[in-house]
Amino acid sequence: MNHQIRRISALMTFGLLALLLNIGYTQIFNADSLRLRQDNTRLLLEEYGRQRGTVLAGNLVVAQSLKTGGTLAYERNYPQGEAFEPVTGFYSLVYGATGIERLYSAILSGSDDRLAVDRLQQLLAGKEQRGGVVQLTIHPELQKTAYSALNGRTGAAVVIDPATGEILALVSSPSFDPNDLSNNSPDQISNAYEALLSDANRPMDNRPLTTSLPPGSTFKLVVAAAALESGMFTEESLLPAPASLKLPLSNSRMHNWQNGPCTSSGKITLRQALAVSCNTTFAWLGMKLGADALREQAQKFGFNTSISVPMNSSTSVFPADIDGAQTALCAIGQFEVRATALQMAMVVSALANDGKLMQPHLVSKVLTSDLEVIEQTQLSVKSQVVSSATAKILSSMMKTVVNAGTAYTVKIAGVEVGAKTGTADSGTDESAHAWMVANATKGGRTISIAVVVENGGGAPEVSGNKIAGPIIAKIIRQAFL
Repeated sequence: MNHQIRRISALMTFGLLALLLNIGYTQIFNADSLRLRQDNTRLLLEEYGRQRGTVLAGNLVVAQSLKTGGTLAYERNYPQGEAFEPVTGFYSLVYGATGIERLYSAILSGSDDRLAVDRLQQLLAGKEQRGGVVQLTIHPELQKTAYSALNGRTGAAVVIDPATGEILALVSSPSFDPNDLSNNSPDQISNAYEALLSDANRPMDNRPLTTSLPPGSTFKLVVAAAALESGMFTEESLLPAPASLKLPLSNSRMHNWQNGPCTSSGKITLRQALAVSCNTTFAWLGMKLGADALREQAQKFGFNTSISVPMNSSTSVFPADIDGAQTALCAIGQFEVRATALQMAMVVSALANDGKLMQPHLVSKVLTSDLEVIEQTQLSVKSQVVSSATAKILSSMMKTVVNAGTAYTVKIAGVEVGAKTGTADSGTDESAHAWMVANATKGGRTISIAVVVENGGGAPEVSGNKIAGPIIAKIIRQAFL
């Protein structure tokens, strides 16, 4: 009998130890994963039982939490709706968080360790718990203007302060109202989400960051930079400008958009070639420089590298292992060259900043609920993409494109504007993509802009000047006039 009692006691002791070990392991190693499970009702009540912090663009509230009077005390709200969704993202009861809402969730929820003192002060003062605040670099009026100017057409717009890397506008069109996914009705959220997923226009795509397209002739700025940096060419170098150019190891010929020679003499300077966007000249120039030189220059601008702003952007691409014909096509921004609107805004921003590419960023600072700064974004140079001298020459050449070339729609009295147009073959039966990039300066302040309208927005005749140009002109006027 005693033997059996001892055995039972030993088994019970072993079971108790196993239980204690399991509890300890769960508390130490699995606590966070269990706490963050979507079906954790306690967590849900906790998160929606306190006021999540605000997201600000300037002094404008673009994300906030409102009292409901229901079981879930608060509901996330986006007063500016779809125009700001590519930046804010959404905070959803059913689908989690995206954008700034996801990346700064610990700050906004108030759970970040750096807010421990803030939480304690709120507790001691008997105040309702509130999360921290995220201050964006977005300029509210530029964001609204760019979104309105796209007017529902599929495309993207990015505006950067070239001296700081601050993103002043990040616009995707078409967009959607994040309030549809952030209310407290799971059924309504699920229905709205399914409708967005099935929308052929893909409104949930964050196009300025994730859509990579052939940049067309805007890429000629990269080729011109490589040419000037090589020491083999100057802005006044005379280059071939034939009506067509036979591609090596191929029966194909490249033609100019003018369907003829770029000049009557068949020769053209590099400055003039950029102004009139001469395809045959840049194809010849690309082959002369070689694929490696073009790739190296493109990579200095940010191609072939993932960029975080802090949302990750798709990697813009200059391809590897290409032959002479493919190099010629790449030199006019076609073949397998791909770029996001963010990437092309970065290209012109470096040229406006003495050749220095600043790290682009969307968040200016992070604050407590009482607006005390706990983190400020430090400005940093991402790379020196070209020399200061080359940057000045290219900036001057871009002004010639506006004043005597293909970008005349952004010629604006009282503002110095340099630009480059692009009309990029989509590689499908649909129309070409309409691009324009620009730098605009007034009163010592400069902004860098990239706009792309996919498939020309359905226009019967596509050109970067006529479709993307007016959008950029509206952004410039909003910024300076």
